[in-house]
Amino acid sequence: MIKPKSNERFLARRGRNSRPIRWAKSLVAGLFVFTVQAQAYDLSQAGEFLQEHCSRCHNDERYSGNWSLEEFDLASLAKGDELDRWESILRVTQRGEMPPASRPQPEEAELADFLGWLTGSLDDYATAHPNPGRATLRRLNRTEYNNAIRDLLALDIDIREQLPTDDTGYGFDNIADVLSVSPTLMDRYLAVAGKVSRLAAGLAPQQPYTTTFQLPKDGSILNQGVPAFDERMSNNLPLNSRGGGAFQFYAPYTGEYEISGYLNANTNNETDRLEQNRVSHSVHLSAGPHTLGMAFRRDLSLDESVQTLHNTTDIVVLPLHHPTMLTLDFIVDGERVGDTQVPSYYMSPRYAQNNFPRDVLQIDVEGPVSIVAEGETPSQKKIFQCQPRIWPFTAQRCASSIISTLANQAYRRSLDDADLAGLMGVYNTVAEAEGFEAGVAAAIQAILVSPSFLFLYEHDPADSVPGFVHSISDTEFAARLALFIWSSLPDEELLQLAQSNQLRKPGVLQNQLTRMLDDPKARALTENFAGQWLYLRNLEFHRADVVAYPDFDVPLRQAMLGESEEFFNYIVQQDRSVLDFLASNYTFLNERLAKHYGIDGVSGPALRKVNLTPQNNRGGLLGQGSILTVTSYGNHTSVVKRGKWILDNLLAAPPPPPPPDVPALVAKQGGKHLTQREQLALHSEDPSCSSCHVMMDPLGLALENFDAIGNYRSVDAGNAIDARATMPDGTNFDGIAGLQAVLLARKTQFAEAFTQRLMIYALGRGLEAYDQPKVRAIVRAAQTNDFRIRDIIYGIVTSEPFNYRRTPAA
Repeated sequence: MIKPKSNERFLARRGRNSRPIRWAKSLVAGLFVFTVQAQAYDLSQAGEFLQEHCSRCHNDERYSGNWSLEEFDLASLAKGDELDRWESILRVTQRGEMPPASRPQPEEAELADFLGWLTGSLDDYATAHPNPGRATLRRLNRTEYNNAIRDLLALDIDIREQLPTDDTGYGFDNIADVLSVSPTLMDRYLAVAGKVSRLAAGLAPQQPYTTTFQLPKDGSILNQGVPAFDERMSNNLPLNSRGGGAFQFYAPYTGEYEISGYLNANTNNETDRLEQNRVSHSVHLSAGPHTLGMAFRRDLSLDESVQTLHNTTDIVVLPLHHPTMLTLDFIVDGERVGDTQVPSYYMSPRYAQNNFPRDVLQIDVEGPVSIVAEGETPSQKKIFQCQPRIWPFTAQRCASSIISTLANQAYRRSLDDADLAGLMGVYNTVAEAEGFEAGVAAAIQAILVSPSFLFLYEHDPADSVPGFVHSISDTEFAARLALFIWSSLPDEELLQLAQSNQLRKPGVLQNQLTRMLDDPKARALTENFAGQWLYLRNLEFHRADVVAYPDFDVPLRQAMLGESEEFFNYIVQQDRSVLDFLASNYTFLNERLAKHYGIDGVSGPALRKVNLTPQNNRGGLLGQGSILTVTSYGNHTSVVKRGKWILDNLLAAPPPPPPPDVPALVAKQGGKHLTQREQLALHSEDPSCSSCHVMMDPLGLALENFDAIGNYRSVDAGNAIDARATMPDGTNFDGIAGLQAVLLARKTQFAEAFTQRLMIYALGRGLEAYDQPKVRAIVRAAQTNDFRIRDIIYGIVTSEPFNYRRTPAA
């Protein structure tokens, strides 16, 4: 890689007249190297192209971009040197970023010849010199760990909050370089593994304990309490319900449990939990996973009118009418199992409750209050596939069978004698003191903290030397594939094919990939890849200004998130073109989100596919409220954030970091509120800011018709919005439709950007210059079928970086 020169060397050359003596020598040297390429393209033309169009800025005097043609060797490409620089030259030239629009531009044929030569040379070198990239030991992140426990033990619980948050790199939290291990993390793994193993084996503590679920709510409005919701809040609640909520609960034993909830008090301090506002009901639960909830019964004839809020604590408004009785239901697995009557408001000397409808703030489950010995949990059925003292099994033989079966899946490979001996040693020690089930639970705990489970281990041939490139085994490939598609372990079918070396046969792999993508576990791609690629995870923490945007509440936020997740999941499940991400004639809406978008004909809280027209000004990612919201501030839009998001995530062309001490945008001048366009025009007068904003601002300005929570608008700061923009290459466009057309005209660039992001996620590492030829090959293959997403996924799992490994240095 070209590095900046020292100040002494740079200053010594500033006075030199130009110039490219060393460049000419390098060019001559290069003529003797690219003999095959010279048949199609004269290498002297490549040198002349760079000299004519690049040397004015990339020289020892100006040293733009921290590199100079005077120390750049054309022959480096044939030797595989400076690939980063060559890929950078290809990237900026191909996109029209260089030469700058203010400089003379090459003729179309001249540019095509140069790009063809450079692309072919880079791709040919990559073919002749395979390089699958760095081989870094990779730890499961907490989501992958949680999913692996679910699939290994049939234990549907969420233990992610019991583990520290994972660091991120290259935009994702599954990057090997940042998934470090500390003593504190290992302590947490030990604690979680101990709890999980005993729960799965049916040995959880029998004394009652309380599990609490805080329902997602908005903050207090005008100091008058937390708002309630007058709609069905979960698909796990009955259709004619409103408010409340539902959550997942794992019952360790069959028996009696108490579900209780605290209702809103409509005060400015909703941390109060008064016994008078608590309701409870006893239910019988079988051991295993359940969905528990509470919600009010919707009665269309009931008038649940509320009073006007006052933004003052000096006025205590008393309710105008006597309370009426409301039916509150207790719900298990979608069915009502009991109900109680509660007043529509609660009155006490401290409170005046009629500001919002009655709602549930918190749900608690206490138990088991009593235990009934009946049935097995799904976990026990999966673990205890044999029982001791039932012929032909002895306790030792049964335990060995159970432990070897679990460890084979957990370690993602066949066990050797040392693996099993160690686990059986743990089993024997505990079983002697506490019995068979406790011994198995201890062995499971040992599996869950084993490096073979926590890390994605891959092995090199015994005689390989550092730098040796070799194919990974089928079992190692199955482990990579399961982490990529499911964020979990390979299942039994995948492991059997891998262990018989059948998995990577073309027809078999295609069928298995289809099966995996059709499996509900493939939802992990939506939640983990799309959630980070599109910044959807940030939506949970976005807080819109309640005065400027009073409509932004929990149901709207959840609908926005659901729209983008269902949209991504639909493209994967239906094998749609990735170009749908740029522009589509459909999306997924419920009544609340459709109303927010101004689209008629959608009723009910469930998201469903809705066809769009051009008049809706939606379609694709850029018309979705989630994207428009996370790329805005809490009280106003941001042209810069939106433009940068497009460059980063849709075009893989991130702008350089801003210079230090960048001044903030001026929102008001001479007593007049400035529009975003006016603010940016003023800001970009600074030359140090202009070079980046010329790329970002046109993209963000085209979305100015959408406010900070995705509403379509035509006025900002009292002025009509002007969404017209001009790209650096002179392309003019207007609004979201024009922006979509601009992006579709760069569809290959977008497909490469998407493939790069998905490949980073699949490999668990950042991409280097030597990876780019593989990206281009995947995109070229997918282009023949309109860039369908499964073709890109298949291209990644059959690519060299996904199938090969380079032996690292000792």
